[in-house]
Parts: sequence; C-alpha cells; structure tokens
Amino acid sequence: MKTKKTLKRLNKVVALLSDVIGRLPGSNDGLGDLLDSAKANVVEAAKKVTAQPSNRGSKSKPAAKTGQGRLSAAGRKRISLALKKRWEAAKRKGVNAVTGRRLRKTA
Repeated sequence: MKTKKTLKRLNKVVALLSDVIGRLPGSNDGLGDLLDSAKANVVEAAKKVTAQPSNRGSKSKPAAKTGQGRLSAAGRKRISLALKKRWEAAKRKGVNAVTGRRLRKTA
C-alpha cells in the first residue's frame, strides 16, 4: 500500500478510537486503558510509516519496445484467408460464423 494511503487510513483509525474513547463512560473495567493502548500503537505505526523512505525511485524502467507491433501485409493476408475459410465452412453448415447460431431461412 502506498505511504499516503496508509497514513490516511491510520489517521482515520486514530480518529475513530478517539471518538470511542470520548464516548466511553468512566467505568473502571479496563476498557478505556485497552483502547488507549490500541490508539498509542496506531500512532506509533503511523510514525514508523512516515519515517520510512519513499520507494518511488526504485521502480525499474520498462524495456523499450523494438518495433511498432503492427501486422505485416503478409500477416494480414493470412488472417484474411483464415477468416474466409472459416466463414465458408460455417456457411456450408448453416451456421453464423460469428455467433455460432443456425442461419434462418428467409422468404
């Protein structure tokens, strides 16, 4: 997870814990102490995240493309012939070459 997003979420958790601690009644069952320690741990985690150096510059660059990636004329010709062959076979079977459904008889 990115540092900025992590800090945003941790700060949201701290705010929620503070809200819960503020609404908690003043009973001595130890729940307030437990929530205070949880809040302290989240604050400590946020400090550690901010202390870490950013790793934005460490990403490797993608390899440069050698060609345009376009089809050659011969490649287009082969694809065209293969499609014509497939359509011809489908027409003989009475099936639409694209959808695979049976052809309807007209008139």
